[in-house]
Amino acid sequence: MRRRIMWALPAVAVVAACLPVTFAGSASANALCGTSATDKDSTAWDATGGGANMRSGSSTSCAINGIAASGNHLDYHCYTWGADGYSWTYLRNDSKSPDVYGWVRDTLLSDGGSLVPC
Repeated sequence: MRRRIMWALPAVAVVAACLPVTFAGSASANALCGTSATDKDSTAWDATGGGANMRSGSSTSCAINGIAASGNHLDYHCYTWGADGYSWTYLRNDSKSPDVYGWVRDTLLSDGGSLVPC
């Protein structure tokens, strides 16, 4: 399993990183509801497991755009950190027609999600 390492930060940096901010292309920023991301990652993955909600931002409070079901082909774009402390991958599910885009918490992706920061 691929893993992402989060380095220890001074307390001020941790608090600042957890504040809700507009997504600005930094992997430390939250993707607010309604936020998309450019395709910076060239990897893809066939989803496994029972499925995961694809959301409009990196939070379970954001709207569900679709579902990444078992066996779907997912095109990873990049990841960011959510306010929940978990990393989230923005992806395109090209098994759906038309394609569905959304954010999925990386713990729900069997390979751990994208390794390319947004």
